[in-house]
Amino acid sequence: MVRIRKIEINNFRSIRSFSWAPADGINCLIGPGDTGKSTVLDAIDYCLGARRNLNIADTDFFNLDVTQDIVIQLTLGSLPDALKNLDYYGAYLRGFDANTGKVEDEPRRGTETALTLQLMVKADLEPVWTLYSERTATEDPPRSLRWKDRVALAPARLGQHSNTNLSWTKGSVLNRLSDERADVGPELVKAAREARTGFGARAEPQLANTLKTVTDTAKSLGVPVGKSATALLDAHSVSFGDGAISLHSEAGIPLRNLGTGSSRLLIAGLHRAAAALASVVLVDEIEYGLEPHRLTRLLNSIGSKEKSPPLQAFITTHSPVTLRELAGSQLIVLRNEAGVHQPRPVGTDNDVQGTIRSYPEAFLARTVIVCEGASEIGLIRGLDDFWVSKGSASLQSTGASYVDTGGGDGDSCFHIAKAFQKLGYRVAVLQDNDRPPSARLVEEFRMSGGYHVAWRGVKALEDELFTSLPDDAVTALIARALELTEDGKVDAHIKTRSDGKLTLEKVQFEGMIAGYSDETRSVLGAASRIRKAGWFKSISKMEGVARDIVGPYLEQADKNFAVILAGLFMWACNA
Repeated sequence: MVRIRKIEINNFRSIRSFSWAPADGINCLIGPGDTGKSTVLDAIDYCLGARRNLNIADTDFFNLDVTQDIVIQLTLGSLPDALKNLDYYGAYLRGFDANTGKVEDEPRRGTETALTLQLMVKADLEPVWTLYSERTATEDPPRSLRWKDRVALAPARLGQHSNTNLSWTKGSVLNRLSDERADVGPELVKAAREARTGFGARAEPQLANTLKTVTDTAKSLGVPVGKSATALLDAHSVSFGDGAISLHSEAGIPLRNLGTGSSRLLIAGLHRAAAALASVVLVDEIEYGLEPHRLTRLLNSIGSKEKSPPLQAFITTHSPVTLRELAGSQLIVLRNEAGVHQPRPVGTDNDVQGTIRSYPEAFLARTVIVCEGASEIGLIRGLDDFWVSKGSASLQSTGASYVDTGGGDGDSCFHIAKAFQKLGYRVAVLQDNDRPPSARLVEEFRMSGGYHVAWRGVKALEDELFTSLPDDAVTALIARALELTEDGKVDAHIKTRSDGKLTLEKVQFEGMIAGYSDETRSVLGAASRIRKAGWFKSISKMEGVARDIVGPYLEQADKNFAVILAGLFMWACNA
């Protein structure tokens, strides 16, 4: 099955230049909006599709500069014998080096025999499809891919023209399933006039294998077609050609009436069944119209879990479900720097793969705040809620997301933060300082553009809250702790951390009479974060504390503590 080995795009829409050697199976492009993900899919479609013309406008040129030609090149490997025909293609056969990702004009031992297809559009807006090699660059006229080969190689694009794929029209997936054809001569006209079901009885034996494949595929994917799909006349057809025959359910309902998600699911399954020569599938926003469980089925149907992928798929997504279902090797972050686009594979590092499973939303954001634990995430979310209630923009609106590293030593945050930095994300680290990180890691992180926040001294978050907030806020923290914990827990923890010198009652009395001393505040901080029994040790608990207590009292808090929090939010919002 033919595979795209190299994609090169120049001066097309938002892309000034782009070069990528994709994988054999699923290639899922992710990243913020307007980074060129859909443009890459369009470029593949325009270059490889079976077209004789193309609607191109000045706006399709990078920066509207029509003096710089649009040039899209796709280098194809895993060629069948028909595409290695020396008489027709010999002068255009090239070599692809999988180790370097480079295309060489002369095939040699150790490289894969390949063909490069080129689409060029000049200022006259006339698209020209040709074969390309350096040794034939001056050939006039240039040679192009034979039309029958172009039709066979044309990629399937899910989500566009689904109706045509559910009828026996030219180029539809049904015509790729087998060589079977119904008699569309006078018998078809007669049947159409008599009754749609009458023709169905005549056509079904002629299309038995195709209908069986459709039925089996639909059932395996959970698409409702009844006991078996049937071939009846399409009531909307205006001519009596192949397109007049379309797929129907057992009840005679046209399958083109399926919902968007069901259509995508069925057509993807049929393309897999038909994958022989044509094996490239393009899907923009793969989650569109599908519930999570059906999205998983669609991904599985195009080979997301298979060692030998049946299809080479190029997809885009903004769905966390998609990211959870795919491996890091199937995810590519697309970055745009002044029109130069770079594909950055997420990879399969253990820290990254675990983060994909737990916090896939972070890979869809612009800015990532790596937090040492759930409490830090709760703090940010709660403060964000508070400031939004006061009229500020939310962090989510600026494209920020969070990652919980689950505690550990002081260095653990930086391993994940470094992985995000390599992928081009803006990254901050927010952590406790009771187990300080390595100075070298902090410096490397900052030198790479990272933003580092650690609580002062050797404090954890809870220590910082109890020592920095005003007395009324401390009283509110104690009251919230009593609401969130079992009876007697707060008192027991205070006794434990003060070696029996303090009790809850003494602390509350001190707060009412003279305010909380530094020593008492220190004990409360330590008591509130006893391992596995912390008063606020969860996202939801700390979120409530931050929204209802920290935010309202922050102006009265220790100035340096307030500056730390304000600085983090200002950095995150200035993406």
